[in-house]
Amino acid sequence: MTSRVLVHTRTTDYRHDSIPDAVAAVRSLGDEHGFGVVATEDPGVLEAPLDAYAAIVFLSTSGEVLTPRGRSRLAAYVEAGGGFVGVHAAACTEYDWPYYGELLGARFDRHPDFQPGKVVVEDHDHPATRHLPSVWDFTDEWYDFRANPRGSVRVLATADESSYEGGRMGDDHPLVWCREQGAGRVFYTALGHASQAYEDPDFRAHLLGGISWAAAF
Repeated sequence: MTSRVLVHTRTTDYRHDSIPDAVAAVRSLGDEHGFGVVATEDPGVLEAPLDAYAAIVFLSTSGEVLTPRGRSRLAAYVEAGGGFVGVHAAACTEYDWPYYGELLGARFDRHPDFQPGKVVVEDHDHPATRHLPSVWDFTDEWYDFRANPRGSVRVLATADESSYEGGRMGDDHPLVWCREQGAGRVFYTALGHASQAYEDPDFRAHLLGGISWAAAF
């Protein structure tokens, strides 16, 4: 099994200022844990065969970022057993491609102001959450989704809407989850808006756990 991941950060809509720090964090995780990181914004890279990578990471991508050929390559890659990781604005991506919404599990709807809140860990039996406390104090944008993905995904953590202002999903607000697609593994975390997240040891371990699980390291 290859030990490289491809990090894709192309944006055609809102662009997060944190992207350079996020890429640097994944590179440092790779250096620390023995996997290579290739970062790109070139959609042409995803038009080539992807089996050289253990996982593809969409890191705060936004808008339509893939060509038709890239879409076909990504779908075939995951169905054949490749890993896929979506971070934060990856849920604001490829709205025109129905498969992508199914792959990721949910699509972004809106978010309230960036503010402190509480993440409730529902499932500690996963590398992305096993190190976290039952209630994790964090600061982020607390994404709402167009539909609740529970039932089609394994929910790992939820947002406690009583801990911040402006949430609209109610008592069951999934925030982090994983699922299987074909022979592949998919992990998504809605967290990761600000550069400070990528300096946070708990968040870095969370991200590493998601990537490691999807890549089957």
